[in-house]
Amino acid sequence: MQITSDLDCLDFEATHALLKATYWGSQRTAELDRRAFGHSVCVIAMEDGQQVGFARAHGDQTLFARISDVIVWPEHRGQGIGKALVEALLGHPELRTVQTWMLNTADAQGLYKRYGFRPCTDGHEMRLDRST
Repeated sequence: MQITSDLDCLDFEATHALLKATYWGSQRTAELDRRAFGHSVCVIAMEDGQQVGFARAHGDQTLFARISDVIVWPEHRGQGIGKALVEALLGHPELRTVQTWMLNTADAQGLYKRYGFRPCTDGHEMRLDRST
């Protein structure tokens, strides 16, 4: 398996379709995903020339980043690809000075705990959700 940041390797249609099938991406349009990907550091997992995973980080890329859209193709899950994607973001040269990393997950806490992520329970994290 190879991890690349080359967006020319991205199978956008397949990635968007998989994200549309998730609990977090079901309301997103292709246009929104294109914009989000374009404003993010993206990593793509490739196996035998085919994409098998995707993840992205966004923020100021200097002090703060949020990991989003970590997804592995269903037939390739359980092979460490999600871990490789997270490690690629955490070690990405464009993100090397990031001090604060955030993410939101309802079902993959175990994946992120191994890297030191922990629940935010200090009452300082705030959130605003706006409908589009």
